[in-house]
Amino acid sequence: MLVTVDVPGGQIVGHAAAETYVSVFRGIPYAAPPTGELRWRPPQAVVAWQGVRDATAVAPACLQHLESSEWNRAQWLHASEDCLTLDVKTSSLTGKRPVMVWIHGGSNRAGASGGPADSDLTAQGVVAVSVQYRLGALGWLSHPALSAEQGGSSGNYGLMDQIAALQWVHDNIAKFGGDPDNVTIYGESAGSQDVSLLLAAPAAQGLFHKAIMESGTPGFGLPFRSLADAEAMGKQFSDKAGTGNSLEQMRALSPVAIFAIEDELQDPPNGNAMIFLHTTVDGKVLPAAPDKLIAANKPKPVILGTNKVEFSNEQFDEANLPPYAKAMFGEHGAAALELYRIEKADPRRGKIATRIISDALFHCPTDHLADLLAENDYPTWRYQFDVGPNGGLTSHAFEIGWVFERKPVGGGVNMQDYWAALAVAGDPNGKTAISTARPKWERWTVAKPQQIEFGETATAMAPGKPRKDFCDLTEAY
Repeated sequence: MLVTVDVPGGQIVGHAAAETYVSVFRGIPYAAPPTGELRWRPPQAVVAWQGVRDATAVAPACLQHLESSEWNRAQWLHASEDCLTLDVKTSSLTGKRPVMVWIHGGSNRAGASGGPADSDLTAQGVVAVSVQYRLGALGWLSHPALSAEQGGSSGNYGLMDQIAALQWVHDNIAKFGGDPDNVTIYGESAGSQDVSLLLAAPAAQGLFHKAIMESGTPGFGLPFRSLADAEAMGKQFSDKAGTGNSLEQMRALSPVAIFAIEDELQDPPNGNAMIFLHTTVDGKVLPAAPDKLIAANKPKPVILGTNKVEFSNEQFDEANLPPYAKAMFGEHGAAALELYRIEKADPRRGKIATRIISDALFHCPTDHLADLLAENDYPTWRYQFDVGPNGGLTSHAFEIGWVFERKPVGGGVNMQDYWAALAVAGDPNGKTAISTARPKWERWTVAKPQQIEFGETATAMAPGKPRKDFCDLTEAY
């Protein structure tokens, strides 16, 4: 059956299941379309529409590049620059339930909201929200001309979009049975990094109260990028486009032209792959380095963690290991590689190249962030996920299936219960509408680091920092 709600801009109609009354609203605008003169500007107020807006169909994703593996083909095919929308799934339009807001991954250059609207999370007693934000150059490009136009700063538009979406949730989620004073943000990969940046951003404070980060931290361990360096990359963009400093010409570029140029951008020394994951301290959205801002902000309960294997490089040529280790560990590359060669092999961690990328970009930055949070009084819980297809190695993003679907990991434990309990109770050990008994998840402290391991056959606490010897060779903050 259909159900209507009044929101900024007008009235929307969503779909409610006749047997459960669970309602889903898709593609609700939270800002004006960032097109034409609004391209590369902070998000603006919603534009009103006539009549009732259909919120029953999947909304277009934000414009994006087709990734080489084509994992995002469906989103690439169904995409638009008019994409600043969010989805809401709720079991009732009345009441005051905790809210969980999902920020999708995809290197900040691909992906879409999805997930929560099709999940079973609402059975836990929460309202599920997912947001879309500008991607790639459209969402993260800095440029001297843009900075001159916008008060001395530019870039991080995707992060501004997320803050605008959280403001919309704060102002409107009560109409969907949600509690604006009990909001948890969570994300995976780039979405997890963005959650960490929202923990830092002054403008986001007060709009959420808890956070969950799955395989992503500020900059993934890379040094933070200055606004000047980000603007230099923007100059690369306009030089290749032949637009010079003309914002009128830049805003007139076709999406095809933008993505073709995006492919050619270089972000030394990391090339192109992580170009929109390299955190820019723009002086406005992020007025200082994220770690400094996080340390100064009001503490919030946080879950963060990684998968035992993130990205696999099992076919990596042995001859390329030294430069690869140097790229990941900098001046400590040779020392790190020697440690990898002599460590006792763990078949669940893969070969050396796989261990290098998993440690340098994921495990070590997550340990460093956990320490930063804990020493600044954030209640902190760390996890490691080690469940793979058919008993094989796990991989980046594989844990999402256990977050959006309540199904057991090792020992019959429902991992989703921990996530939902943080949202409901502020503690992953708390109770939700359907949670069951599970091992106690002890907090991480600087004096006693420990993490819960979600494995194939068991779920249990593990002491210490398993990758400490390698992480000691990486920069903390």
